[in-house]
Amino acid sequence: MKYLNKTYSKTFVVLLMSIGLIFSCSDLEINETDSILAANFDGLSPEQASSSLDNMYNSLNGYIGDQANLFALSEVTTDALLIPTRGSDWGDNGIWRQLHQHTWTPDHAFITNVWNQWNELQLTGSEIIDDRSGSSDNVRAHAHFLRALGMYVILDNFGQVPFRDTTASPVDDPIVYSGADAVSFIASDLEAAIAGLEAGTANGDYNRGTKTAARYLLAKVMLNKHVFTNTSADAADMNRVISLVDEISSDGYQLQSGYFNIFKASADTETIWYIPTAVGNRIFNTLHYSSTEIGGGGWNGFSTLADYYDLFEGDANNNRLDADGNPIDGQEERRGGVPPAGISNGSSSDPLINGDDNGDGYIDGSNVGNGFLIGQQYTPNGTPLNERGGSPLSFTRDFTNAASGAASLTDNNEVSGIRVIKYNPRFGAFKEHEIFFRYSDAYLMKAEAMLRSGQDASAMVNSLRAVRGASPLASVGEQEILDERGRELFVEFWRRNDLIRFGQFTKDWDFKESSAIGNTDRHVFPIPASQIILNPNLVQNSGY
Repeated sequence: MKYLNKTYSKTFVVLLMSIGLIFSCSDLEINETDSILAANFDGLSPEQASSSLDNMYNSLNGYIGDQANLFALSEVTTDALLIPTRGSDWGDNGIWRQLHQHTWTPDHAFITNVWNQWNELQLTGSEIIDDRSGSSDNVRAHAHFLRALGMYVILDNFGQVPFRDTTASPVDDPIVYSGADAVSFIASDLEAAIAGLEAGTANGDYNRGTKTAARYLLAKVMLNKHVFTNTSADAADMNRVISLVDEISSDGYQLQSGYFNIFKASADTETIWYIPTAVGNRIFNTLHYSSTEIGGGGWNGFSTLADYYDLFEGDANNNRLDADGNPIDGQEERRGGVPPAGISNGSSSDPLINGDDNGDGYIDGSNVGNGFLIGQQYTPNGTPLNERGGSPLSFTRDFTNAASGAASLTDNNEVSGIRVIKYNPRFGAFKEHEIFFRYSDAYLMKAEAMLRSGQDASAMVNSLRAVRGASPLASVGEQEILDERGRELFVEFWRRNDLIRFGQFTKDWDFKESSAIGNTDRHVFPIPASQIILNPNLVQNSGY
């Protein structure tokens, strides 16, 4: 398996940016190619501004839909996901293992790509916002929102945000924001976005920013402010998180029952903002080659640690459903389950479910389970599946070297690792509907803010658990909030951010390099070396 040729939405893109594409050097003589900002920039016409905004939104399709880059930095660096090599598949010179083991270096391709991609959003947004541009109020509000998003991603991942003032000379080095200054700038952009964007309401269809999306992102910024500023959580900031989430709730957003139905390409009461990018990566990168007839099977890669799987209620070794889709191993709804067969064609009234394109009498892809796949997998007609060597396709908890049997991230067999799937192929393998901002995240942000300001969040958390079919918790502290976020938001881009905020990103987990345990330098990624050279205002992060 190679990450370069196995994506079905926007394929993994390495931006071959010329030196200084985003940031200028400090030489007095400079070519226009040394910076995206032209030396004679004097604003954009209304048409140019609208086109630039379209390009910003279109770029997110690849930034979010990809299985590498931001998704990999957000999830594969944690206890939630890892990609072992199975034979020669997924070796890729160790680029995936380095993330899970915390042994990445400044030249890691995914790190460089995230830096380039999300910084580019910032400058394009600044061009649209520039007073000399003829941008409409609405276009300008969207640019504030996307610039804030780009700067937030850079701050969260690198701790420093280079900012090019569009009114400054192109030969000037971009200034660098960090800490409270960065938070203040991003918050100001989001307040402008809230003032100017259209309102969002539950059951809407929003693939662009809304007031609700801006409030969600501002709540995320304020919840993490104490991390970015290296201080303690402030009660005023936590109260701001609470009030922002209350405003989101007032737009009709609420928890929705039927957990995996949220991830169909349809309106619901939880989706605040989705990206119109195909969800094929989230399906096929975890499934075995034989898992489904759709798309030729899977790519047999992404898996989770058994310890993460064990956060959920249910049997440690089985996660089965009966023929009617009911759990039979004591598992809560969010852990999903493995069905004993597919769904007969014509037996489902769901208009969003696939048909039977291959004529086998079963809805395409309906033999694939939801959530966490462990144990024996089955064909649509209920026959046990085999892996390519003829042994049962039965996913295991452990990752072991196929020859020695020792715990290992290399030379695994085809069935090692519990697989993780949130978007199900029965609802369309390439539907362009990947959720990025979701109400239950905001709901749990409010619960956390209450806890951090000395309030009891038990009722809130247990209300969510009741909707998800999980047992109530006796009490809720920081560990319970973190665990609940892990159960609710798995593979939704937030695990790294959550672990850092709760002080657990550097904890020990299977296969992590011993030198990385307790090493808080890993809270941020290294700034690409070329950018340090080009902009002397940047300082390489500690430990790199």
